[in-house]
Amino acid sequence: MPQDAPRVIAVVVTFNRLGLLRTLVDRLEQVPGLAEVLVVDNASTDGTGEWLAGLGGRVRARTLAENGGGARGFHDGLAWAVELEADLVWLMDDDGLPDPGCLARLLEETDLDFWGPLVVDEVEPSRLVFPIRLPGGTRVVHELADVERAATAGRIDGIVIPFNGVLVTRELVERIGLPRAEYFIWGDDHEYRLRAEAAGARIATVVDAQVRHPAVGSLGTPMMFGRTTYNHSPSDLKHYCMARNNLLNLREYKGWPHALAFVAKTVWFYTFTRPSPRRIGISLRAMYDGLRGDFTGHRKYLA
Repeated sequence: MPQDAPRVIAVVVTFNRLGLLRTLVDRLEQVPGLAEVLVVDNASTDGTGEWLAGLGGRVRARTLAENGGGARGFHDGLAWAVELEADLVWLMDDDGLPDPGCLARLLEETDLDFWGPLVVDEVEPSRLVFPIRLPGGTRVVHELADVERAATAGRIDGIVIPFNGVLVTRELVERIGLPRAEYFIWGDDHEYRLRAEAAGARIATVVDAQVRHPAVGSLGTPMMFGRTTYNHSPSDLKHYCMARNNLLNLREYKGWPHALAFVAKTVWFYTFTRPSPRRIGISLRAMYDGLRGDFTGHRKYLA
């Protein structure tokens, strides 16, 4: 990074959450050290485009011709920020709210390529919204206090939760490219982290920098007599994208044994844990589509 203060540009991806977006943009406009705020609107239908058109100052907006999901939003937004000569890009969804000092704390870390804050429950900030698997083992922690105890010099290296207030350097983007726009939702952020790791990026979570976020419920439904969990969602759209994209991520970064184990785990879950022949069908179709490079199948589940 440059020796002088880096040019930091925030990228916010939004879809039909105007109330949350207003609150976030208001917060970002007050953050010192932030050069610009770029909002990518995924063809919202709730008045978001009209509201954005009336903004000025450090805030710029683009409305996509159609809803491309978070993956398209972050792909286009990150490319836009690089075009505007950002040294660092601060990536976030519209439903998170960084603490006032979040960016300043993140910028204190100068030896990283891809790093971010903890994402805590907006109502119960002692709990994490997205649990963290601590490096070097299998322990998953859900409480802020557990993360703080595990931290060294205020951070945990090798772990980050994208794209919830993470910083990425321009150099890393130029080295590894942009997020996979075709993923639509679910797994695009994880794939980008895996790609960064494979490229040797320096990754960390800064535990005393925080983003407040609405609770998302349990991200893991117990299965196989409690020995493991499965990311079950009541949404067919989310499940289709998860099944398709997770299989591809596992095949690319872990190998076929892990990918096939995920197929078996999915079939088990919807045979024994939450019996649903229909979900088995959706899962297998999604996986088949991904393997043959078809990224259009999710469209049938769009409202």
